Amino acid sequence: MDFRFRPAAQPDVDAIVALVESAYRGEPSRAGWTTEADLLDGRRTGAADVRACIDRPRSVILLAEAPGRGIVGCAHVAEEDGGGYFGMFSVQPTLQGAGLGKQLLARAEQTVFERWRLPVMRMTVIDVRDELIAFYERRGYRRTGVHKPFPYGDERFGEPRRDDLRFEVLEKASTLSSTQDT
Repeated sequence: MDFRFRPAAQPDVDAIVALVESAYRGEPSRAGWTTEADLLDGRRTGAADVRACIDRPRSVILLAEAPGRGIVGCAHVAEEDGGGYFGMFSVQPTLQGAGLGKQLLARAEQTVFERWRLPVMRMTVIDVRDELIAFYERRGYRRTGVHKPFPYGDERFGEPRRDDLRFEVLEKASTLSSTQDT
């Protein structure tokens, strides 16, 4: 399948929220492998969160569109703490496993490493998501051992179904030598 990639704009907000929710929450998410339905109920993101990402300086939500299907993938990258931060990574559940996620991740890395010349890309992943962490490790990310608490009680992050959730920071260093010189 051919995908077209572009940065998100404000008119895309509702479609992005719907995509992210479908990839992570509820029964529709179970069609793919990224579901968090056994870990969390409630929302994954909201329109205000997406708008803020679009409006933020040194921040972009990358979109993937498929002919006749509209927006089928997204990923947010932003400059944060001297590096790139990767999040809101979503692929339509019925297209997961078709290579779109790898393409989106590569474009996000290109933005951070080549365009913005940042030395590292970081992300946080719920540390019990072994299959997801393995996906990132196969793409050069490493577990840092740095953990962050899950924001229990803040419904913006969902409603936990377990009491042992926390995030782990994963990172990947740029292989561009020029990033070391800037």
